[in-house]
Amino acid sequence: MLNLFGSKTRTKASSAEQAQYEFEDERHQQIAEQVSECYRQAEVYLNRAFSLPEINFKLRGKSAGTAHLQLNLLRFNSTLLAENHQAFIDQVVPHEICHLLAYQLYGRVKPHGKEWQALMIEIYQLEPATTHTLNIGSVAGKTFDYLCDCGNVSLSIRRHNKVVRGDTQYRCRRCKQELKRA
Repeated sequence: MLNLFGSKTRTKASSAEQAQYEFEDERHQQIAEQVSECYRQAEVYLNRAFSLPEINFKLRGKSAGTAHLQLNLLRFNSTLLAENHQAFIDQVVPHEICHLLAYQLYGRVKPHGKEWQALMIEIYQLEPATTHTLNIGSVAGKTFDYLCDCGNVSLSIRRHNKVVRGDTQYRCRRCKQELKRA
């Protein structure tokens, strides 16, 4: 495995242990505690202190979490968290933290590039999956049916509204025919 981190000499780091998050919602608090624990692991492994990110639970849509690099901010989707609590603890939190760590260690790199992958594997012993496999049925937005020679194609409300406004036209990826409203 590619060693991007230099020495594996480990000393106890303290910034993650000193910071405290406080959320009224129990699930949110557990995620915050997992963020602190993941940072503690990273600090020990990398022998370096990191400032803990701000956390909020205001993310909407199909994404489970996002990392805002320059803001040192983690956003999580409360709806998906409520439905997939353990997956957030095990996968989503370390995944998003690795984005912040890669940025702080290496600057602007590919979002799921070798640096991010190495952090996932080396620090958290996780498969570096780029997307989640959570059921998004409860957060999937309304779709609109369009047709081409291949059959039915569903467009998101955003794409549908662009068609209605005349901003764009979409074509089928297979037959290249312009999509028409069903």
